[in-house]
Amino acid sequence: MGLFELSSALVLGGSLNETNNGVSAEASSVQCKLQGTLRPPAFSADGDYIIGGVFSMHLYMHTVKHNYTALPDVDSRELRFSRAMIFAIEEINNSPELLPGITLGYQIYDSCASVPGTIKVAFQLTNGLDVVFHPSDNCSQSGMVLAIIGDSGSTLSISISRLGLLSLQQYPSFFRTIPSDRFQADALAKLVKHFGWTWIGAVRSDSDYGNNGMASFLDAARKEGICVEYSESFYRAHPRSRVRRVADVIRRSTAVVIVAFLATGEMKLLLEELEKEPSPPRQWIGSETWVTDPQMLRFSFCAGAIGFGIQQSVIPGLREFLLDLPPSKVAASTLLTEFWEDSFNCRLAESEKMVLIFYINIYKSVCDGSEDLQKLQSPYTDTSQLRVTNMVYKAVYALAHAIHSAVCQETNFTTQCEKLTKLESKQILTHLKKVNFSQNGYDVSFDANGDPVATYELVNWQKSETGNLEMVTVGHYDASLPVGQEFRLSSNITWMEGRTRVPVSVCSDSCLPGTRKVLQKGKPSCCYDCLPCPEGEISNQTDSNDCFPCPSEFWPNSERNTCLLKPVEFLSYNDILGIILAAFSVGGACLAIITAAVFFSHRASPIVRANNSELSFLLLFSLTLCFLCSLTFIGAPSDWSCMLRHTAFGITFVLCISCVLGKTIVVLMAFKATLPGSNVMKWFGPPQQRMTVVSFTFIQVLICTIWLVLSPPFPMKNLNTYKEKIILECALGSAIGFWAVLGYIGLLAAFCFILAVLARKLPDNFNEAKLITFSMLIFCAVWITFIPAYVSSPGKLTVAVEIFAMLASSFGLILCIFAPKCFIILFQPEKNTKKNLMNKNES
Repeated sequence: MGLFELSSALVLGGSLNETNNGVSAEASSVQCKLQGTLRPPAFSADGDYIIGGVFSMHLYMHTVKHNYTALPDVDSRELRFSRAMIFAIEEINNSPELLPGITLGYQIYDSCASVPGTIKVAFQLTNGLDVVFHPSDNCSQSGMVLAIIGDSGSTLSISISRLGLLSLQQYPSFFRTIPSDRFQADALAKLVKHFGWTWIGAVRSDSDYGNNGMASFLDAARKEGICVEYSESFYRAHPRSRVRRVADVIRRSTAVVIVAFLATGEMKLLLEELEKEPSPPRQWIGSETWVTDPQMLRFSFCAGAIGFGIQQSVIPGLREFLLDLPPSKVAASTLLTEFWEDSFNCRLAESEKMVLIFYINIYKSVCDGSEDLQKLQSPYTDTSQLRVTNMVYKAVYALAHAIHSAVCQETNFTTQCEKLTKLESKQILTHLKKVNFSQNGYDVSFDANGDPVATYELVNWQKSETGNLEMVTVGHYDASLPVGQEFRLSSNITWMEGRTRVPVSVCSDSCLPGTRKVLQKGKPSCCYDCLPCPEGEISNQTDSNDCFPCPSEFWPNSERNTCLLKPVEFLSYNDILGIILAAFSVGGACLAIITAAVFFSHRASPIVRANNSELSFLLLFSLTLCFLCSLTFIGAPSDWSCMLRHTAFGITFVLCISCVLGKTIVVLMAFKATLPGSNVMKWFGPPQQRMTVVSFTFIQVLICTIWLVLSPPFPMKNLNTYKEKIILECALGSAIGFWAVLGYIGLLAAFCFILAVLARKLPDNFNEAKLITFSMLIFCAVWITFIPAYVSSPGKLTVAVEIFAMLASSFGLILCIFAPKCFIILFQPEKNTKKNLMNKNES
């Protein structure tokens, strides 16, 4: 925004030869009747071309004429602005380079910081009324102004520029030497975003300046994702109760950061109200108007305030000009008289009082001439922070350059200027658009909208070594730079209460990765709760609105902020369970081999010969394979291991059960052969026994072959049993093939069990059918139990259950059938005789 704007008078009036209603007439033939009372200028000087000036040198417009009851309220800072305009004009007039032979004049008015007063003096300037200099009833072109500089406040400048509606276009010839409020509002929003403040309060002046500036800021803040807890407004003319209400809102609010788009007058009232009853610590973010005003530094509780200001500058010779106020010059100006009497608390002899300013002369002494401006501590004499003052200075030079382009020519390295009697504002407007020069190291130019390049200093209120607040430049902002590079910040920023850490101002703390935001009902988008991501989903960013699922082979970590590759699980030789099962498998195989060795070493003994030694050795071989077969189920599944484990299991167990079935049939046939006239054994001799085993085994081989050809088992990653890990297992391929293999084993086992039960009471001292019955009982019990356990066991436990069933049934067979025989062979050799085996039981 600009506290200072430069606007051409073209928007406010016609050319020198036309009136506002468009009727053309020569000025000398027009009789003007003045309406109302004209206001005299605060400062004026005649010249070839007149430049108007409007400044708020009083804060209020007083209308009571003769009730002198109040002290003067001259704004010494605004007085400095007006004097800087005079300095620039006199500097140009005294220079032989820019406008040689041309004299610039000026008429500078006091707007009293009011819109009505501003509009009145604007009309007075643009209508060309010269009665200020030469009171009469005649209107003449003498005293017409080419342009108006001012006002120092945006609200008042806008009120002047809007008079351009007379030409059916708003702001047709409005130029700024201070960047538009739109740029400052955008910069403030980016500043708030830069420091991570998403929950702020907003206070503005209830004027064009505050309302337009805050509207631009709120729009930019919304785009940056910033939420506003409250937005309050007031004007200095409002009742004090309005100011107290705004102060109470600030005290009760939860937002730590407050963006104040206020004019100096309103900000002063608000801080005075907060000073009575301090609010919790607040971080103030200020607009250029008040944050660079040295008079505001007296509010120490605002230490750490930060905001944008016009760049500081140096104007050579200005301070000397400001201090050059001899008594004669002071006495000649009512405004300077008020300033002098107010500053030194004395009364100038014969001083006149302005009719619009009413105050009582209460000064105790007459000024004696010892007053020294050099020692005066006042914004008027303070040239250490020349910001807006330089904008006034640049505005005057911009007009001078435009006039130069209109009336001057460069010939033979010299400048010659012609005094045009009909130089119009339109001509000045045309040349202003082309202005591009540098003054005291500062560039001056305007874009198509009449705006300069938006550059600011970032100003921070810091405590000095003496404990007083001072303005320190801590960064710069240049809107012409690429997005994201506009800021240049230093690290020596001081925050509220002298803190060095950036304050936090959020409605809700940031949601960490692994959570998501859920808006709180009825509150702005910056107010939310943080909920953990659902199972299987993550969020890997701060303040994530949603969680997203991990890929199928990944799973969230415990914090749910990243996806990790799921661990692959299978029954391996590294698992304790795998080691135990492998040990039992190898142990069982060794036990079968040892048993075979015992039988082989005692193959001529009656107990070995009596129990069909050929089938016994084949059974021991098949049991060895059954034990070793379980090893194929341990380890990572592969294409070959998946096909091998199920087919080897099916074939070896059928071979085993076929041998047991053959031994059972042999027992039955042997006892049948003892009956008179029976020759059964010749139908079931060794060839038939071998054929039986081969036939039963061949059927299982056929089943397995069909299974492997049509739909063989294959390794697969089971992603469904466990969400957090992958089970590497063998898919059956064809469930029918698997259950056919298992069913065939069960069928043989059941048949063998039935035959063994039938032969269990046959007379013999050592009836092998009893041992077969018991072994098959264990075998059937194990595999019947296996089915529900296999179906219900998850993951690698499925494989462990299958191995356990194989080992349990194998151990059941070898222990029940061969352990009693080995015990007799090794420990009771006296019973290993044909006589003992042939003895009948008494029962």
